[in-house]
Amino acid sequence: MKRLSYIFTAAAASLLLSGCGIYNTYEQKTEIPADVFGRTQDITTAADGTSIAMMSWREFFVDPLLQQLIEQVLANNTDLNSARLAVEKSEASLMAARMAYLPAISLGPQGTIASFDQGKASQTYNLPLQMSMDLDVFGSITNKKRASKAVLRQAQMREEMVRANLISTTAQQYYMLQLLDRQLDILTMTDSLWNISLETQKTLWENGKSYSTAVNQMESSYLNVKAQIVDTRRNIRSVENAICRLMGSTPQRIERNYWGSAELHHPQAKGETGQRMFDIDFLKTGVPATMLEQRPDIRMANHALEEAFYNTQAARSAFFPSITLSGTAGWTNSAGSMVVNPGKLLLTAVGQLTQPIFARGKLLANLKISNLTKEDLQKKYVQTIIDAGNQVNEAMADCQAARAKHQYYHRQVEVLSDAYHGTHELMDNGKANYIEVLTAQESLLNSQLNEAMNMYKGAQAVIALYIALGGGSK
Repeated sequence: MKRLSYIFTAAAASLLLSGCGIYNTYEQKTEIPADVFGRTQDITTAADGTSIAMMSWREFFVDPLLQQLIEQVLANNTDLNSARLAVEKSEASLMAARMAYLPAISLGPQGTIASFDQGKASQTYNLPLQMSMDLDVFGSITNKKRASKAVLRQAQMREEMVRANLISTTAQQYYMLQLLDRQLDILTMTDSLWNISLETQKTLWENGKSYSTAVNQMESSYLNVKAQIVDTRRNIRSVENAICRLMGSTPQRIERNYWGSAELHHPQAKGETGQRMFDIDFLKTGVPATMLEQRPDIRMANHALEEAFYNTQAARSAFFPSITLSGTAGWTNSAGSMVVNPGKLLLTAVGQLTQPIFARGKLLANLKISNLTKEDLQKKYVQTIIDAGNQVNEAMADCQAARAKHQYYHRQVEVLSDAYHGTHELMDNGKANYIEVLTAQESLLNSQLNEAMNMYKGAQAVIALYIALGGGSK
């Protein structure tokens, strides 16, 4: 009869627990919004479901000097090291949560000397080994452990976010250095050519074929190029210092290859050298909306939802009884009111059940707060996905714009170069004035600098697209 009663009690308890759902595991039920990438037609799903986000950063950035630089940044950056330490802290918290299933054991020896009415002193001692254990009948420990695991995953995703941002920033700074080197070459070449023009103008003035005003105007433009060279060198130093800060090192020169010597890795891109750095043909390899799940910020938002789910489960578990088993085993010479020598073995065991009845509204408030937190995080999760799709759309639009403008800038440089040389020849023959030469010179210089800047913006956009799709986190 007792056995049958026990079976019915266990069955009733199982039904109660299953009905409460306090042991349920987290499942992601928030749907990704449709058309998360917007109206961009170039983002398609490949037959094999691949994406550039699946490339490691070593595959994506093939420049060996850039790879070496990124490795140094990842090894020494202070923010990334802090993120690593945060992961280790979360791992320690998870280990403590897992150990909560085990009993707590402590040793608390005691000794007493007592004398009544100046009588002979009596000595008592107690050497207990105490044990206390919480039974996880209603899932409180389990849900707290699962919440701790979700916190650990968030810390890991945060580390991946920091890593991806560092890779992106380092690559962009590296290409900025290459751009500045390219601009410095353009300005240095312009300095040489304009110096020739200035000397020619001086010769014409000395021969009475020009005015001093023309010489002054020509020299003013020439000195402006000199000033731009100084600014460019200063900008190079500034970018090098910024990279050194990322590496956690003192200021030093950053070794780099020349502009266009190594492109971003996308074998399907076709085109002339330089243009391949931001060619978008390779994007046809596919970036389905589900690939956004590679992004660490989206995964972190998902794990934040998971943590909130288990915190809500734990808040519900708090309404149920808690069961604690405790016991003591040890030697003592104090048996109640008697003192005996030598000491004897003492064993005690206690079972305690505590059922909350009235906690002044604290349990209800905790449950409500947990539910509201979960609702808030669900909305933030959706917004994170929307923001991610927007970033992909923006990066894609930047790639398209840079690629479209490249051919115009390239042709503009060719046309203005011919115009400059033709105007200079006319000036040598006295058939063009200095204003025409100055206009041709400055137009050519601006077009060359604009072409180089556009190529950098294209590379920057491809890097941004790679990171926006979740690349660089591994």
